[in-house]
Amino acid sequence: MSTFVNLLQATMEVPKMYGAFHIIAFALVISLAAFLIWKFKDAKESSLRKLLFVIWITLVILEIYKQLAFSLIVNEDMTVKWDYQWYIFPFQFCSTPLYLLPILIFAKEGKFRNAIMAYMATFSFFAGLAVMFYPGDVFINYIGINVQTMVHHGMQVVIGAFLVAYNRHHLNKRFFAWSVMVFTAISGVALVMNVVGHHALTYFGINETFNMFYISPYYACSLPVLSVVYEKVSYPIFLILYLLGFSLVSLIVYAAEKGIVKLCSYIKHKA
Repeated sequence: MSTFVNLLQATMEVPKMYGAFHIIAFALVISLAAFLIWKFKDAKESSLRKLLFVIWITLVILEIYKQLAFSLIVNEDMTVKWDYQWYIFPFQFCSTPLYLLPILIFAKEGKFRNAIMAYMATFSFFAGLAVMFYPGDVFINYIGINVQTMVHHGMQVVIGAFLVAYNRHHLNKRFFAWSVMVFTAISGVALVMNVVGHHALTYFGINETFNMFYISPYYACSLPVLSVVYEKVSYPIFLILYLLGFSLVSLIVYAAEKGIVKLCSYIKHKA
């Protein structure tokens, strides 16, 4: 068992931001997004579901690996123990594709499914893109974790870009409004989990950080910019600014996506 854990935790030099590992990962993400848009932007609904299923299974397998790699510990006597790290509980902003992709894969067509698709094309796309541009401290010395984080966040970019192309004829105000409603709803779920999780862990004597979406009222937000806001204003104001801030950035992303779609359509008709 210890050999298995050591394999999960195989090490490498921590990749540098915009070093070879980062650049190659980013290039692969861009290439895959471009390929899927070219090949499947007019695909049948059944093909879309199959494609998303493959991506979802890949993300789930890698997430399971991540949970194991961080929580299994090899003792000095080579025995293995389980010590779960609650800060990696998989319900962060970037974890939402794990829960929302099954809706796109299995749910019937309709407004609810369209809303999830809009969220994946805007908010989730932005979240993945932000990490791909600025990995920050997501790179560590575990080979597998570095691969997992690039694949996971890279796939958010791939899925988002592809869904924009797939829905290029339906990019309107309602499309973005749906995405905001989904983001607000899942942020609400994260907030409830933070309150319940904090009290549950405290009850069982577990002194670990549980801060889903980084909006817990019990732990400081560590996200860039928002960490400063958290310290300067009351919690309710912080939460409102958090929701408005991400919505505003995603609106800018949506506007850029719509502009690119219009530009591509113009060039196509001129050619």
